[in-house]
Amino acid sequence: MKPAIITLSVGFATSFQPTSTLHRHATSALQSTRRDILSTITITTASSLLPITTNAAPIQDSLQIEEFLRTGVDPSGPMGVSAQAGKSRPITGVVFRDGTDVLQGKSGDVSAELLVGSKANPTAVIVSFKAPYKLETGSVFDVECRDGKTGDGAFIAVTENTKGRSLEELPSSFFLGRLFDPTGRFSFYGPPTDVKVKKSTMVDDRRIIELSFSNLSQSTNAEIPRNAILVASIPKGTDNAVMLVASANSGRWRKGSGATARDIVDSFRAVPAPKTGMKLRVKDRSGGSSLDF
Repeated sequence: MKPAIITLSVGFATSFQPTSTLHRHATSALQSTRRDILSTITITTASSLLPITTNAAPIQDSLQIEEFLRTGVDPSGPMGVSAQAGKSRPITGVVFRDGTDVLQGKSGDVSAELLVGSKANPTAVIVSFKAPYKLETGSVFDVECRDGKTGDGAFIAVTENTKGRSLEELPSSFFLGRLFDPTGRFSFYGPPTDVKVKKSTMVDDRRIIELSFSNLSQSTNAEIPRNAILVASIPKGTDNAVMLVASANSGRWRKGSGATARDIVDSFRAVPAPKTGMKLRVKDRSGGSSLDF
């Protein structure tokens, strides 16, 4: 199959921004039950989620969309140092359920409980996968594991509303838009270049996309070729796809990191969380109280 330069549908993520009164009344027993489920869940196939985001980061300089769509390169150049300073967490579409945490077991099993859907009709979903990398817990990470020395890593992202289209009907650009938006995970230090879809297939009820691109090195400002593979799935009863994306620089990809990335993707699963009497609330990551939908 001939590599195709991806036609990105660049759009900025909208966010659930609850306006109701702040309060907290979670039951510790129920939290324990969910935590037990998260820590024991096993992994193999993909399911889904949907985006809820907090305040968007200031948009980096600007992305000249028409030129980017035509050439895969932003003519305005990479984001400057001043634009990088104070940059907020990338927008992945991930929103955590109040009273839960991202967990990683000794064997590398990662799990988290997210809220997907809409403010009027949220759904709790448990996502899980297995990765040989350390779980990142800093303020700029949602659900992400990475090797700090090599840059190999994997993270969860959630797409915008699919508007009733199936995984097979959606163009590759629909999934990649979340990753390569100016506020996306792969645009953290500037817009990626040479974005190409190498392969896009359906495997059972999952969409698998293999791609390559170059992004800016934080330390050297050089363009670093990178490979990635993503798996996407739309869970029953929702209109958003949940993705797990694993990537590494091209040199390491050819020497074994590519095989590791495929193993990580194969382990991905997203399933509806067990129903409880707890109200579905967004976890406030600004240090305040939780927010009701």
